[in-house]
Amino acid sequence: MRKNFLLTVAITVTAFFVGTMIAQAASVEWGGELRPRFEYNEQSAFNATGAPTPNQDTQQSGDYFVSSRIRLHAKADILPDTSAFIQLQSVRTWGNDLGGSAAGANGGSGNAAFSANDGDASIGVHQAYFTLKNFATLPADLKVGRQEVVLDGHRILGNTGWTQGAQTHDAVRLTHAEGNHTLSYVYSLANEGSRGTAIGSSPNDDEDIEVHVFYANMQGILGGGLSLCFVSLDDDCSTGATTAGVCANTTTNVVDNNIYTVGARQAGQLFGLDYRGEFYYQFGDAEGDAGSTNRTAAGTPYSGTLGATGGLLDTDRSAYMFGVRLGKKFNNVMWKPSLTLWYDYLSGTSDADARDGDYKTFNTLFDTGHKFYGFMDLFLSNVGGGTARLGLVDYAIKTSIQPAKDWKVKADFHYFTTAESIGVNTNLSGSDARNQDGNELGSEIDLTLVHKYNANTTISAGYSKFWQEEGFELVNGAASSTSTVSPADWAYLMFDVKF
Repeated sequence: MRKNFLLTVAITVTAFFVGTMIAQAASVEWGGELRPRFEYNEQSAFNATGAPTPNQDTQQSGDYFVSSRIRLHAKADILPDTSAFIQLQSVRTWGNDLGGSAAGANGGSGNAAFSANDGDASIGVHQAYFTLKNFATLPADLKVGRQEVVLDGHRILGNTGWTQGAQTHDAVRLTHAEGNHTLSYVYSLANEGSRGTAIGSSPNDDEDIEVHVFYANMQGILGGGLSLCFVSLDDDCSTGATTAGVCANTTTNVVDNNIYTVGARQAGQLFGLDYRGEFYYQFGDAEGDAGSTNRTAAGTPYSGTLGATGGLLDTDRSAYMFGVRLGKKFNNVMWKPSLTLWYDYLSGTSDADARDGDYKTFNTLFDTGHKFYGFMDLFLSNVGGGTARLGLVDYAIKTSIQPAKDWKVKADFHYFTTAESIGVNTNLSGSDARNQDGNELGSEIDLTLVHKYNANTTISAGYSKFWQEEGFELVNGAASSTSTVSPADWAYLMFDVKF
């Protein structure tokens, strides 16, 4: 008995001292975030059809709902050259009981007030990576694991921070930063294909989607910094243009959707003016992105079936986008007003392009579109959603004032058109006599109020309204001449508490 007691004491003392040494060796920082957001959304019902139901005042009735983001993270500085970061996240819609036809569509897993919390499994890993500084004695840091990847202003790669879930990549990142330059290489396994022998599965890597990013930034150029990038997205078995697993277990009829993006971005301040200019060009195979918008040589619609010769029609990608911004902030004036002029152009595909086997719709890849194309998020699809792949042109004016300390008011106005005339798409213009030669989509105003409540809490509220043109109805499936779709409203109130 005495020996057992002494052994227990020895183990306890040893565990105490070992735990103390581990705690001293690894500095652990804990933190988290609580972000509930109250929203009223009408834009999701733009094209509602049919008679109003008994509990709806109009065909286009809005939806009130509350979503939330809950995060908890731990950052450990294990050794001077080794650290780790783990971030857990739960995204849910209040009151979601997983019932109805859209079960689980908005997050959560049985967290309604009428159900017990036993089955709630909505917590996932948002980020989990380790960092090795000066990896293998090289002047570069290696980051491995699930991580957010952001380049410059989120144009090509962003974390979509507005969305409650945000976006991360299973990636390896190697970064060299010294003096006024930064060089990075990122490898992201965007999709791991299934394994098996049946059609629709692949025993090899045919269905994998891999992303390679080469990035360089140099500061001290024209009052700011110049960034150069090359992004390779390799998808040799896209499902965008076929309903049968033609890539599996065969080397013929492969549906390629490879996107190679090269671009440059210059941003800074000159003569007291803030400016930004950027240009990106894409090339590669586009059978997947083209999908049903592609055409055979005879001009008949192409819907992912095999052509007359037994092979899929080749589609070459040739797309581009550019954006410019010029702004001025008056810091020496009461309320510190600012004014910014904004223009974005994303190329699109006409019927003539598609019949010639050309795909010219710019793919925005992993961008944070909420930051660029209006806060109502009507033009977010990376393959041209909201514009029927006709491209997008955005003219914007953005203003802000600071009426008091820790208060900021912003007002943005956007005017949207397609890059290609709606009349060049016979599937759309042929169904309605209106606007066959025009390209107007509509205009949007975004009003935002931001209050820094304290060092850890930010309260923001916003109101937006979108006035659609007939072109918006045409490209979004409401092409009837009797359509009476009214403008849509959107509003939100959000608390962001970090600790």
